[in-house]
Amino acid sequence: MDKEIFVQNVKILCLKKGIKPTNACKESGVGGSFLSDIVRGQTPSVAKVQMLAQYLGVTTSELLGEEKRPTPEIESGPDERRRMIYERLSKLSPENLELAIGQLDVLLNLQEKREKG
Repeated sequence: MDKEIFVQNVKILCLKKGIKPTNACKESGVGGSFLSDIVRGQTPSVAKVQMLAQYLGVTTSELLGEEKRPTPEIESGPDERRRMIYERLSKLSPENLELAIGQLDVLLNLQEKREKG
């Protein structure tokens, strides 16, 4: 199992669903420290990989990077930029993807503060 690909796939799928990876891990039942444990060298159990894959709506093979998943359909038309963003994010290294997600979180927080007043 390529742990970097696995973690990157989880982050991309979470980004697509609009959920933080830590929350996805908690809600799927694998635990909030699941991804950081993997990054630190732990090998996940098959059961936990299956639980997370089911929660994210993909097969374990897709989540592990064994099966190439098609680019998900993202709304076309005026939101064509969303497709372009997804395609670019999917090409980033795990480290750069983490940075990009952090940047998006900052922008979303600023937007939320502006909308509240």
